[in-house]
Amino acid sequence: MQQTVFPSFLRLVPLVAAVFIAGCGGDDDGRDLLNPGAAWPPVPTVTGHRGASAVRPEHTLAAYQKAIEDGADIVEPDLVATKDGVLVARHENEISGTTNVSTLSQFASRKTTKTIDGVAVTGWFTEDFTLAELKTLRARERIPNNRPANVSFNDQFEIPTLQEVIDLVRRESEARNKTIGLYPETKHPTYFKNIGLPLEKRLVDTLVANGYKGKNAAVYIQSFETANLKELRGMTDMRLVQLLDSPTNAPYDFVAARNGRTYADLITPAGLKEIAAYADVVSPYKEIIIPRTSANELGAPTQFVANARAAGLKVHTWTLRPENPFLPVSLRAAPVTSLSQRGNAVAEITAYLNAGIDGFFTDDPASGRAAVNAFTRK
Repeated sequence: MQQTVFPSFLRLVPLVAAVFIAGCGGDDDGRDLLNPGAAWPPVPTVTGHRGASAVRPEHTLAAYQKAIEDGADIVEPDLVATKDGVLVARHENEISGTTNVSTLSQFASRKTTKTIDGVAVTGWFTEDFTLAELKTLRARERIPNNRPANVSFNDQFEIPTLQEVIDLVRRESEARNKTIGLYPETKHPTYFKNIGLPLEKRLVDTLVANGYKGKNAAVYIQSFETANLKELRGMTDMRLVQLLDSPTNAPYDFVAARNGRTYADLITPAGLKEIAAYADVVSPYKEIIIPRTSANELGAPTQFVANARAAGLKVHTWTLRPENPFLPVSLRAAPVTSLSQRGNAVAEITAYLNAGIDGFFTDDPASGRAAVNAFTRK
């Protein structure tokens, strides 16, 4: 952060000055970069999924920094809790695939098997480590076969806390005189509540303490579950997002309640109206908007976007990735069988923009920005 020069009267009361600066998040023109209001974000919106995870190990400050540099409007930290209740950025609470924990003899005894959302998972879990212990670990690339270049960054970066991500976003917003938003996801909220480490109040309290203010805040809070979003609506006016997985799957709170419902129930017009009672945005898996054909090409768009709009919801989608295995066959680069070659991600993103979405998650914000820039120039 650039050094701020205070007027002489503020230098006489440094504590007051510190509180003022921390609370406003504004620029020299008087705009509040943390709380830009209803006109934010720009549409179509580019969200750096786990940062720029195609080019840096995911959920590291380096990945978030790169996402901002490459043109992301928002960065997305998935959140889990430590043993001492600190929110940290990891896609899963099981961390053997994204850190070096399995190589450290001092933590060998922490390896265990737990049931997470009904599935037995073996490994090392954030809730079994204090923050100080987690800070001794280093991040590693999660899918090295797809992203071999990212392996060169292994063991260089720490696991960041939510506060560290907020600090980075604030610094970058001020330096660029541009609002950079946050898109935190509460991971496995039913599980964390059941072990006495609920995520929701910790998240809202942290955001409020950093100066984010309700519906004007540059924040989207997301979840694949429904009950915790309804709980969050009772805590805050910040924008809430209902994530939707494949229709054959179900939110885990539905599974825990044994109500028999699935995401298929939520993607209907009636389900979307139900979501609109507590959320501002619906964010489905991309193939709910544009299905793939039997030849693994993009098919015709469904009525999902129109139905969501009719319910009063904005539409984001996930996740648009540049590597061949994630792209339609005709958009893959030669050799098409390569796991790591990067194809025409801009073309896939453009298809979703043409389908009418308001924003999208991408592992490669540079491709996302290029697609949006070309789309908006038309």
